[in-house]
Amino acid sequence: MPVIIEGVVRAVFAFVVLLILVRITGKQHYSQLTFFDFVAGISIGGMGALMAAGLNINIWGVFAALLTFVILLILNGYISLESRPLRKLLRGEPVVVVHNGKILEGNMALMRYSIDDLTTQMREKGFFNITDVEYAILETDGQLSVLAKSQNRPVTPKDLNMSTTYEGISSELIVDGKIIEQNLAQNKLSEKWLEDQLKLQGIYSIGEVTYASLGTDGKLYIDKRQDTLESATDLSDRMI
Repeated sequence: MPVIIEGVVRAVFAFVVLLILVRITGKQHYSQLTFFDFVAGISIGGMGALMAAGLNINIWGVFAALLTFVILLILNGYISLESRPLRKLLRGEPVVVVHNGKILEGNMALMRYSIDDLTTQMREKGFFNITDVEYAILETDGQLSVLAKSQNRPVTPKDLNMSTTYEGISSELIVDGKIIEQNLAQNKLSEKWLEDQLKLQGIYSIGEVTYASLGTDGKLYIDKRQDTLESATDLSDRMI
């Protein structure tokens, strides 16, 4: 087999294998990965690259190694769910770094977590004064969870003994000019009803709509592909 064709075939095979194995191992946002997850992901990617580009290496040997590695990851995931000590060993534990407005230097030193890291992540959470914080906890994925002191938290309707109405999740009816028939059926609505609602807004084709959703209050939100705005905010620094 010519080298170019072999390279293409191996790349396609590696892509499909990685896609399937990643789906099997489960999905997790990159910002939520622990260090172990990060290293495991790099290892899988490295073996996938070797399977695609290592023309002098037997592809089935690499595939067997990759499959074995993924099986071990899956087993590790199941065992971690059943064993809290193992889960703590592999993923670590959350660590309190601020308590009642006081920085816990000992805990920060154990985690090799600096004051600059702390203040930066606190600002990202909207806290610019450590004295406003009751608890700050460094999570296993490196994120910082912050609990404000009670006197610094926003007032809620519950604090004022106010009753509120139920707010659920809007149901998408049109996405990119395509009707989501399943959501229409769940809301016991018909395409004719939807078309009639669009006509009331001067829209005579589903293709004119980028997005439409139905709120739990029964209100229909519609966004057209061609919006007519008198002026749009330009966030760039280009000279026009």
